Amino acid sequence: MKKKITKLLLSLGIRSTYQGFQYLCYGLELCLESEDYLLAVYKNLYVDIAIKFHTNRNNIERCIRTVVSCCWERGNRERLMQLAGYELKDRPTNGEFIDILYQYLVLTEE
Repeated sequence: MKKKITKLLLSLGIRSTYQGFQYLCYGLELCLESEDYLLAVYKNLYVDIAIKFHTNRNNIERCIRTVVSCCWERGNRERLMQLAGYELKDRPTNGEFIDILYQYLVLTEE
């Protein structure tokens, strides 16, 4: 599944040189194991990612926000809207971005 997540992020114009890339990959893996992470992104998901990478949840949140901004401003915005299934008027929040990618991965898991 990690390979599929990596391909998905690269297709959105997110480069693997960003710290947030690794955090997002691991975060999506956690969400695929337990959907409950989507209900408490800051309180649970970021904490578990931070434990794995020996950092804090504020750093996780900032780095993921950076890759979301990168995707929105310089990446493949059309691909993101295609994945979402609806037009995005503004840059998605971290939680919304993670949910869009999670739903896509779940729906195409076959």
